[in-house]
Amino acid sequence: MPQLLVRDIEPAVVKKLRSSAAVQGVSVEEAHRRLLRAALVGNRPGPKRNFVEYLRSIPQGEEVEFPRASDLPRPVTL
Repeated sequence: MPQLLVRDIEPAVVKKLRSSAAVQGVSVEEAHRRLLRAALVGNRPGPKRNFVEYLRSIPQGEEVEFPRASDLPRPVTL
């Protein structure tokens, strides 16, 4: 598999990347791959994405809202 080596990155950029990786629960390399993939080919998951990564990507916390369908409740005929 091809590799990239990026030199002379500003310390602030490295700090942000490390912070982002920690929040995502992945390595700095994986966070870098995700950024490049999202910027260049869209935000599609990579072929190695597994179920644990999928679960970690689900938003957490009280501020997360899941909208209800506007067509509920539907009339029921018995």
